Amino acid sequence: MTWDVVYHRRADDSVPSLDFLLACPTSVRATMLAVLEAVAAAPPPRFSGGGLWEAMHGDMHGYYEVRKQGAPNRSQYRLFCRLENPGEEELERLGLPRPAIAVITGLHKPWMTTFADADYTAVRVIGEEYLAQIPRRIAE
Repeated sequence: MTWDVVYHRRADDSVPSLDFLLACPTSVRATMLAVLEAVAAAPPPRFSGGGLWEAMHGDMHGYYEVRKQGAPNRSQYRLFCRLENPGEEELERLGLPRPAIAVITGLHKPWMTTFADADYTAVRVIGEEYLAQIPRRIAE
C-alpha cells in the first residue's frame, strides 16, 4: 500500500517543511520531493535509502531525514520526517486515512559542517508539536 506524504501545519498556520522546500534550489527541491514520493510508494519499511533517506539515531531516534547536497558550494539540505503507521483505528483517531510520512521541517548547512544541538532541539520541538495534535494538523 502506498503511504501518504503529509506536511505538518503549526498552530499559527505556518508549514515549516513547505517553507523550507520553497527556499531550496530547484534541483534540491525536486530531488527531495522525488525521494518522498519513492519512499511513500515503497513503502518506508522496505525502502532502501541509498544515502537519500536515512533513519536518525540517538536524540533524533524516530525521525528520518531526506538528504541532498546542492549548490551553492555543496550545501547540505535535510528534510526531517516522522512515520505514522499505527493500526487502522489509531489512524482514524489521528485523522489520517492511511499510513503517512509526516514531513516536519527542514534545515540546511554549509558543506563539511555539522548541525548544532540547538538545531536538532528546534526540530524536535516542532516534531513534538506535531505529535501532540490529535487529529494531526496537516497542510491541505
